[in-house]
This record gives sequence, structure tokens and C-alpha cells, in this order.
Amino acid sequence: MGIGDIADGLARGVEGIGATVSDIFFEPVVRLGVTGLSRAGKTVFITSLVANLLDRGRMPQLVAASSGSILSAYLQPQPDVTVPRFDYETHLAALTGDTPHWPESTRAVAQLRLSFRVQPGGLIGAISGPRTVHLDIVDYPGEWLLDLALLDKSYADWSAETLARAKSRDFAEGLHAALRGADASARLDEPVAKTLAQVFTTYLQAARAQGFSDCTPGRFLLPGELEGSPVLTFAPLPRPAETPRGSLWREMERRYEAYKREVVKPFFRDHFSRIDRQIVLVDALGAIHAGPKAVEDLRYAMREILSAFRPGRNAWLSQILHGRRVERILFAATKADHLHHRQHGRLTAIMEALLRDAKDRADFAGARTAAMSVAAYRATVEETLTHEGETLDCVRGTLLDSGKQAAFYPGELPEDPARILAAARSGQEAWLDADYRIMRFAPARLILKPGEGPPHIRLDKAAEFLIGDRLT
Repeated sequence: MGIGDIADGLARGVEGIGATVSDIFFEPVVRLGVTGLSRAGKTVFITSLVANLLDRGRMPQLVAASSGSILSAYLQPQPDVTVPRFDYETHLAALTGDTPHWPESTRAVAQLRLSFRVQPGGLIGAISGPRTVHLDIVDYPGEWLLDLALLDKSYADWSAETLARAKSRDFAEGLHAALRGADASARLDEPVAKTLAQVFTTYLQAARAQGFSDCTPGRFLLPGELEGSPVLTFAPLPRPAETPRGSLWREMERRYEAYKREVVKPFFRDHFSRIDRQIVLVDALGAIHAGPKAVEDLRYAMREILSAFRPGRNAWLSQILHGRRVERILFAATKADHLHHRQHGRLTAIMEALLRDAKDRADFAGARTAAMSVAAYRATVEETLTHEGETLDCVRGTLLDSGKQAAFYPGELPEDPARILAAARSGQEAWLDADYRIMRFAPARLILKPGEGPPHIRLDKAAEFLIGDRLT
């Protein structure tokens, strides 16, 4: 153990004592960041989490709920009056109404405050009595989190990496054709720059639709008020031999740097730097269904995400975080209800393997991390069927497209996750020995008993990891 390790340990010890004292005499606030990669179900997750924290009958693995430490829970106005409120009531009505449907996705930062009246245990509880703990849930797009990695990359590096990933993708032909017709060393022509940006945006949209995760810059997919602005009018280019002043390359480079300065840095300064706990929702089943290349892209994206939680890699980020780090990070594979419970352990093992690989490659340390498989809203029931003499563990639900009930067998995930990762790393076009399928289910019509939130899979376990220590 070096002097730096000892100093870091002492500092954390002092911080821990300070936090305990603060919790006794003040109302502690836990800021939970919630983000998701490519249709992972972020809005449904937040809605069901809040509903199940308000009515905790389905939360036995949240110790504070099962032990009775939580005396009450209630929504309060959020402290940040300039940030849109997460529209919890509308989203819950969409899931639990007479004709349930999936709520609209949130496309910008949103926030919600949930407050708990808790009775701490032990000596501290005897001295202080019940206290209030605030949970501020910060909802933001996963594409914005991936943008943090851009802060460490020059325009030349980002262009080279982006074009290398696009090289083997069939749907990138439009981008390749546009780049072949562009001269990066020629003088800037604004219509050419605009066309390249539009073609690149179309490529990113196609990549996301195909199940790929790393679709940066994120604001190209969620432009909001920036749509059409120069800060979103750039694209990756092959670097020419010469890059004279006033050339297309130089102007694309200038706009890329402006994007980092004017878009990425403000988000991390105003929102990300204040997060205490983080959950990253991942549609791992969707990536597996899309094929080995999508899984490899997911592995790359998880590595980039973990780099966002290691501020020592970036001097500017270290300054705004002031040495603060997110304490716990959970990577959750969503849509576990699309699999029979017998396969949940295999899905979790794949997530753990992806996380372990990402941690090693990102040289990440500091926060406690975990991976698990969850379903924030359970839309299916399990069913075992016999087909051609073979027993199949299926799930049954209402198909989103037709509204009809159907049983579905998604295929068998391997017991050894290395089989998935090895095929992904080797660049295989398809799985050689299996066929993994997914089905889109509509939310089931619910009849909730008093004190119960929507049915789920391991939402209570996820909540225990993320905030359980702050509620007892």
C-alpha cells in the first residue's frame, strides 16, 4: 500500500464520518442517475421504481421495506426548478390504465424527488428518532453519457474510430458514398458540410435501430433546440494529407471542439457531477438478437461508460468533480421477463462478463459496481410447452403489434458467457450455433392490490444495491 492509497483511505474515512454526522442532523439527499442504452426501458424503469417505493408490497429484497424502517414515502417538488419534472403520474397511468400501453420515452434531462420518512436502527436511531431522506432521481439519455468519452478524444481520433466501426456495417454505405465524394482538404462549402452531417445522422439512427449502442455524438439523435445549428453540423472525415486553414477538415474540427465545449461540458457540470449513485439500463437481449457485432459494440460502449466514472483520466472533469466519484454503479440487463426464469442467471452472467471486461479495459476503480438482470414491469407469465417431443420453457404475453396472446421461446442462452463474448470479439457476422430471438410485448392489464406497485423482476434487489444503505 502506497502513501497515496493511505491518504485516499484516510480521506474516505473522514468523508464517511462527515456523512454520518450530516445524516443525523440534516435531511440527506441521494441523487440517483438513471440512464439507458438504445431502448432499454428507462421511462418504464423509473415509473415502476417510484410506484414500488411508494407502495412497497412487492419489494421484499429492499431491507428497509421488509424490516419496516421506511415509515412512509411521498413525492415532493423537486429542488431544481429549471429542470423539467419527470412526468410520473402520466407514465404510471399509461402502464396501469384500462388500455395499458408503454409510455413515451423522455428525450432530455428530467428529475423527480421522492422523500422517505425512515427510522434508523441502532444507537443513532435511538438518539435521532425518525428522519427524512430525499431521493432525487435524475433521468437522462444514455447517448449523453457516452459523449463524455469525447472529451479525451481529438477530432482526428474520433473520426478514425467512428469510421473504423462503420467500415463493416452494411447500413453505412450511404455514409461511405458521401465521404468518397467529399474532399476534406478543399475549402469549406456549407451545403457540403450540411449534407455530410445529415448523412451521418441517418447512419447513427440506423445504427441505433440495428441494436448498436455507441451512437455518439448523442445530440445528433436527440438534437432538441440545437437542431440545425453549426454545433451539430459536422461529421467524421478521413484525414487528408494537408489540412489548410478554411478547409472542410478544419471547420469540422472546430465544430467538433465546440460540441464538446458548448454541449458536453455543461451537461456534466450541471447534472452528472452531482450524481451519487448510477444505474445504466442495457438491452442486452436486443444486442444478442442483433448479432455478434452489436454485442461487441455494447462491450465497447460499457467500457466508454465506465471511463465516465473515472475523473482522473480527464483534468477538466477532475476539476468539476472536485475528487468526487459516484459511489455505486449498477449495469442492469432489462426485459428479463422475455426469458423464463431458468435463463435469468445466464443473462446476468453475460452482463457480468461484459462489465468485468469493460472494467479491465478502462482501468476503472473507485466505485462499487454490479450487474444483474431485471424487468421493471413484468409483461409476461411463464409457460412450459412441448414441441416435437422437446420441452420448451416459454413466456406468454400480449404481442405489441397484433394485440394477440402468444407463447414465445427466445432460444437458449449459453451457460458460459465466453461463447457470446468470443464470437463478438472475433467479428462474426452471426451466431454459428444458436438463434436468439426477441418479441415485443405490450404491458399486461393489471389489477393491483392496495399497497402493491406493478409486478417486476428484481427491482427490489436493484433498489437495495443502489440506495438500501441510505434507508436503514
